[in-house]
Amino acid sequence: MPLPVPRVQRWLWLLAGFLSLGLGVVGIVTPLLPTVPLVLLAAWCFSKGSARWEAWLLAHPRFGPMVREWRASHAVPRRAKWFATLMMAASCAIAWWRAPLWAALLASLICLSVATWLWRLPDAQA
Repeated sequence: MPLPVPRVQRWLWLLAGFLSLGLGVVGIVTPLLPTVPLVLLAAWCFSKGSARWEAWLLAHPRFGPMVREWRASHAVPRRAKWFATLMMAASCAIAWWRAPLWAALLASLICLSVATWLWRLPDAQA
């Protein structure tokens, strides 16, 4: 049986979970801010800080399926891979057009790394 988490530590996990979830929701409409990894991070933080909030996220109609699928198989649907890759490419194009050279280069390297990691994962059933 796991040891109980101290109150302060539990609150820090909850804060990190809500921050991650909030950023993930903002990432739905914001370029260069990835939604799915942030929601997965929120689920992990909630699992450390609150079984109630973890259960809420797992039962959520929009976010729950992606968290459950990730936990079950560490797989991503091919359609989601294509969508993520296209959104990262569009974000990088905007960065190259609007951002300083160092920022565009950094964004491109991060997106390339994420895309490489993403495409190495197994395909989930969509």
